[in-house]
Amino acid sequence: MRTVLRLTFLLPLIFLVFVALPLGAEVFIQCPGDVNGDGISDDPNIVCIQLTAGDGFVSMADGTPMYVFGFNDVTGIPADMIMDEGMLAANFSAPLITAKEGQQVYLSLTNVGMTMRPDLFDPHTVHFHGFPNAAPVFDGEPFASIAIVMGSTLTYYYNIVFPGTYMYHCHVEAVEHMQMGMLGSLFMRPIQDDNAGLKDLGIQPPLNQPFEGFAYNDGDGSTGYHVVYPLQIASFDPLFHAADEEIQPLAFAKMRDVYPMLNGRGYPDTINPNPLAPPILPDGSTGKESQKISSLITATSGQKILLRISSLSTTSFHTLSALGIPMKVVGRDARLLRGPTGNNLYYDTNSITLGGGQSADVILDTTNVSAGTYFLYVTNLDHLNNDAEEYGGMMTEIVIN
Repeated sequence: MRTVLRLTFLLPLIFLVFVALPLGAEVFIQCPGDVNGDGISDDPNIVCIQLTAGDGFVSMADGTPMYVFGFNDVTGIPADMIMDEGMLAANFSAPLITAKEGQQVYLSLTNVGMTMRPDLFDPHTVHFHGFPNAAPVFDGEPFASIAIVMGSTLTYYYNIVFPGTYMYHCHVEAVEHMQMGMLGSLFMRPIQDDNAGLKDLGIQPPLNQPFEGFAYNDGDGSTGYHVVYPLQIASFDPLFHAADEEIQPLAFAKMRDVYPMLNGRGYPDTINPNPLAPPILPDGSTGKESQKISSLITATSGQKILLRISSLSTTSFHTLSALGIPMKVVGRDARLLRGPTGNNLYYDTNSITLGGGQSADVILDTTNVSAGTYFLYVTNLDHLNNDAEEYGGMMTEIVIN
């Protein structure tokens, strides 16, 4: 009886709450220091990023269209236009995210829903893989944090305390959403990148800085580089993608990726320095640019190239090799390779093997390397093709001028 009375008393209050709430959802961006409302902070220590999560299409290197889920960068887009900008705009690979140690990142994710699959009500998250979050609520793992339903926005907060090469992905129904393309590269630069940071570390900076930046706070300049390129390893199973598009059962146990890619492209698309042409949608119309990140690597002879390599492959380990150019591994899984007493654990190699969720920081030293074109490629021979084609797959070019 007491419970019934309490419910009777609460019903009018519940009614008032629902009446007071606006109908529908609203895009709400949080960006401290944003003075003019453009979604970009005027505080140099604050980085604001706006992403959408939804579906879309990309093109494989052999011309095959592929239905995908993904993220899209809408930073600076007015809030009332974000839903339209994000629909059918999934990128693969996802937009690159970068910031610097000491900065605070506010990442607002809006779930725009699935245009091609209105029957799906999937929530989405951003999981900053390998990063020690201050609070579980921002981790993106749905059992311990918040997932974002269609039409809603959540702003994630990250305090950047560890530089390194990370990655991000949706962690809701993780195997499906990652196979479908919700994967992105993410790296954080060390405070050693600027002279003030060097002094804070007790290091006297050179008068003429010889490097563009550093992979880590090494204290001796040993991770310095002149040019940097992020490379994300991933691959697709076309039958799985077709089943998702056609509302068919998903055969997780039979998943077999036959489109291996670097930064969301197979060779020769990997060496196109420009965004790929927008995909053609099922209704014959032209979609939005969805493959924007090239994998072409260029440098001048004598320079050091930093490759920030990450893998979010859901099915395989991959081994990348760059014969003809020395490779030095200086970091693994967003940590500088140094022992507990500070001893150097860097190592030289001609290949690097990564599984899903792993990353590596690799420096290519082009000193005494002749000008010309070299290949960075996967040594898994069955991944050197675009499905049934005899060439392509997970390969790109290194052009030394």
